[in-house]
Amino acid sequence: MGEIILWIIQQIGYAGLVIVILAIVILPAAVRILPAWERAIVLRLGKFNRVTGPGPIILIPYVDRAIRVDTRILTMDVPRQEMMTRDNVPVTVDAIVLFKVVEPQFAVLNIENFIRTTSLIAQTTLRSTIGQIELDELLAQRDQVNQRLQTVIDEQTEPFGVKVTAVEVRDVSLPDTMKRAMAAQAESERERRAKVINALGEFEAAEKLTQAAALIGREPAALQLRFLQSVREIASERSTMTILPVPLDIVTPFVEMARRKLENQSNPVAAPASPTSSVASDATPAPAAAANTTPAPSGGRGQGGGGT
Repeated sequence: MGEIILWIIQQIGYAGLVIVILAIVILPAAVRILPAWERAIVLRLGKFNRVTGPGPIILIPYVDRAIRVDTRILTMDVPRQEMMTRDNVPVTVDAIVLFKVVEPQFAVLNIENFIRTTSLIAQTTLRSTIGQIELDELLAQRDQVNQRLQTVIDEQTEPFGVKVTAVEVRDVSLPDTMKRAMAAQAESERERRAKVINALGEFEAAEKLTQAAALIGREPAALQLRFLQSVREIASERSTMTILPVPLDIVTPFVEMARRKLENQSNPVAAPASPTSSVASDATPAPAAAANTTPAPSGGRGQGGGGT
């Protein structure tokens, strides 16, 4: 090793050796290479000098100080928060926040720890926002709630150069009693919708039947065609019994005859006496009166016996 040093001194001299040593010591502190997603805040003697990067940057050793800032989008979990909605329903909500540094100078000079500050702002904003909305709005209008959270958090983080790109409510936990009540409500709502749909179907069917009856009334041949179509549909099915509908026009005369017969039986009328029967009654002979005479005794036989 000593021989190598002596050979170097012989080649470049003592001055060159000093320069090489200083370069080896100072060069790593004077030259920095930053990746594409980093920026450097250069402080010279404690004062802000410039924002530089990415790529190689030149610093004055022991005079300049470079503070690196990551400008990529950062993902942060918001811890689960127990809170009350506006309609006094207890819920447990957690979320995620996506943010990035757009002004590295402000993120370093205006605040001590922008990541922790953003996390605390997200927690408090989540609690206050959920407390101002109802449970149905939280469950059904999740996009609007996320947009509202993003707007409020971004307004508070803008002074220190942080841009909130997205806020997503990840999970909403409800008590078991509330889950059962919501399930019963949903079941009742489905039953109501089913009944309404059934009633609308009956109403539309009644309208169509009314229109069909009016059309058949104008065209009597349509009724016969419908009758034949029904017979064809019944015959096409595999059944041992076939039912043939009979038009009411065929049965109506028989019904009228039966009705008139019943009316005649319930209201009988006395028939007038015929002339033939009266004449026959007048020609009937009266019974002969019994004779009340007794036979007279034979007077001649008495007289002749006495004269003899």
